Amino acid sequence: MLLAIDVGNTNTVFALYRGGQRMGQWRLSTNRERTAEEYAAALIQLMTLRALDHRQVEAVIISSVVPQAVVPLRWMSREFFARKAFVVGEDLDFPLPIRLPDPKEVGADRVVNAVAALKRYIPPLIIVDFGTATTFDVVDEDGAYAGGAIAPGIGLSIEALHRAAARLPRIAVEPPETVIGRSTVGAMQSGIFWGYVGLIEGLVERIQKEYGKPMTTIATGGLAPLFVKRCTALQHLDHDLTMAGLLEIYELNQALILAGREQTA
Repeated sequence: MLLAIDVGNTNTVFALYRGGQRMGQWRLSTNRERTAEEYAAALIQLMTLRALDHRQVEAVIISSVVPQAVVPLRWMSREFFARKAFVVGEDLDFPLPIRLPDPKEVGADRVVNAVAALKRYIPPLIIVDFGTATTFDVVDEDGAYAGGAIAPGIGLSIEALHRAAARLPRIAVEPPETVIGRSTVGAMQSGIFWGYVGLIEGLVERIQKEYGKPMTTIATGGLAPLFVKRCTALQHLDHDLTMAGLLEIYELNQALILAGREQTA
């Protein structure tokens, strides 16, 4: 089995695959202080609940935007799974051209999303990922990563509004029935939700205008389903783009990864 790990700023997702088929997926809050033993204890217990044996893990691949999490995850992989963990962007090169002045600046998750999107859609592409940050990533018609835009995630905006304004409550992300709010909560929901719709549509329009050609737009991330229904700029919903990208990168580097497995074992 392949253990794929996606470390985001808010959550860390673990997924197990056998022959390309997902056997299980689990989500833990990202904690920069979590130890290898804590990762292993939680993950092995979750696997056991699905009747999955951690000793059957044959390879481990990691995408991370949190550098502090990489070392304990490498240690967990080596000590509890007897496998070398391969980190995208460190042990494994990005499998597509990065057309940026400094390719090392781009987050691994953004490139991994691009890899999966290229497998499923015809470029040029705009990938909108609703995570801790809302990212807009461009893949050009040649299949190269060409940059993008980063905006605060909707959760960060809600939390900042609540913390900075004493009389404003913390609210859930919900599409209000009307744009004109008739209460404080209604006004906040309208400003947050429809404000983000405006942000998405405005940035997508500007990106397409700057690129100069029609582009396919894909939405992914936890809140993507909520916005796809109400945002005309988002053409496709793809729930597990990051995990699909990790799986594709594993397939492209399978010989290297399995050779590393034999050395570790």
